[in-house]
Amino acid sequence: MDTRQKESSRVRNDLFDNRKGFDLGRARPVFVIWYFLKSLFFLSSFPWPSRFKSWLLRFFGAEVGQGVYWKPRVNVHIPWKLKVGDHTWVGEEVCIINFAPISIGAHCCLSQRSLLCSGNHDYGSPDMRYRHAPIVLEDGVWVGAGAFVGPGVKVGVDAVITAMSLVNRSLAGAWVYAGQPCAPVRRRWLNDDESSLQPNT
Repeated sequence: MDTRQKESSRVRNDLFDNRKGFDLGRARPVFVIWYFLKSLFFLSSFPWPSRFKSWLLRFFGAEVGQGVYWKPRVNVHIPWKLKVGDHTWVGEEVCIINFAPISIGAHCCLSQRSLLCSGNHDYGSPDMRYRHAPIVLEDGVWVGAGAFVGPGVKVGVDAVITAMSLVNRSLAGAWVYAGQPCAPVRRRWLNDDESSLQPNT
């Protein structure tokens, strides 16, 4: 018979206060209207034109460049905390949870079911208070299918994050990264010096 005393948890989800550590940035009715329109035009499997989707995001305060391509079933949580550069591709079922701002550069590619999440909770605090941090993807970044990019991460120019990888720290540009958590595998461009040191991240 096991006589060890059961350890009690210190976590107190009942003390969580969603008003602390997070500013929605707009009145809640605006967010409700966005959610309704998002369900119709973004989360739908119908291929609404990308130019219309970009216009709708701009109307709600996003900064969206020219020639951005949106596949169906993309989930943008808060448009006024999103910036997307010119000619970026956003694949099917990409999820952008931007409680803190997310900036995506020009000529980027977010492949199917990749997840950018700038929201977080402080697991070191019993009340699980918010601990959000921005995400920055610089120009030319490719985030592979099913990859996860977490809060506080900056990914350098032309970096590649392979499918299903986990990014929980900032990454230097022009390298290919893979794994959970991801690590540098090789230089992206064939004419770069493969004998150079591993990137500083």
